[in-house]
Amino acid sequence: MRHNKKFNHLGRTASHRAAMLSNMAVSLIMHKRITTTVAKAKALKKYVEPLITKSKQDTTNSRRVVFSYLQDKYAITELFGAIAEKVADRPGGYTRIIKTGFRANDNAPMCFIELVDFDENMAKTAKKAKRTRRSKKSAAEAPAAPVAEAPAAEAPAEATAEAAAE
Repeated sequence: MRHNKKFNHLGRTASHRAAMLSNMAVSLIMHKRITTTVAKAKALKKYVEPLITKSKQDTTNSRRVVFSYLQDKYAITELFGAIAEKVADRPGGYTRIIKTGFRANDNAPMCFIELVDFDENMAKTAKKAKRTRRSKKSAAEAPAAPVAEAPAAEAPAEATAEAAAE
């Protein structure tokens, strides 16, 4: 029975799993997006999000706690610098998993995991969605105005066609 066994062991020993998640977290922090399997991405999400939350408070103790997980001073500098200032007002959900299909050789489900605030393409589409929601009333009124101008624009064309026929 699996009572109280809540996380995915990923087919590895505890030390191998800790090292793998630490290395993946450092790669995610440094590159802002990595490609991996879905199972590893879900495990990484649970591993890295508390560390990002901890980085919002730039204290010596929080740096030491995060360093005990990551063991990379360049990643710590990046996490407490650029990443912490971008996620300062976000209450959680710092990462996004997007499935990309299946790996060719073993058919493993693949995805990429990325930091939400560092993807400019997704940020642009989110702004457009907000704009269309707000302008539903004005969008309904906007087509009425060009329709009224269209016959006025056609009238001179008809007049020139009649003048040409005479």
